[in-house]
Amino acid sequence: MSGKLQYCPRCKKAFSCNKENISACDCMQISLSNAAKTYLASTFYGCLCNDCLVAIELLIAREKECPFPGLGGELTEGVHYYIEDGYRVFTEFYHISRGYCCRSGCRHCAYGFKRRYAE
Repeated sequence: MSGKLQYCPRCKKAFSCNKENISACDCMQISLSNAAKTYLASTFYGCLCNDCLVAIELLIAREKECPFPGLGGELTEGVHYYIEDGYRVFTEFYHISRGYCCRSGCRHCAYGFKRRYAE
């Protein structure tokens, strides 16, 4: 590993980041679409590990196959949400497909937003 050891804010896995010399950073091995780059620019994440970058690219690509239904459209169970204790829990894919962060501290927030609670 070259670069500084840090933890991925998305998956919590340790990885090496070389943002001081980005051309030598491991993330330069990952080819991201413009859609994935646009999405990442709208998140609260800093640097992510390569596994998460690949996973995000796949989620963005999947959005083309299963676009967000829009206002009044039907959400698909198992894709946009799952049921837990009788409640709908929105998936990471739902949040990416919706296209923005609501800043509510959602369980599967795809934007890396963490609600700060007063102590």
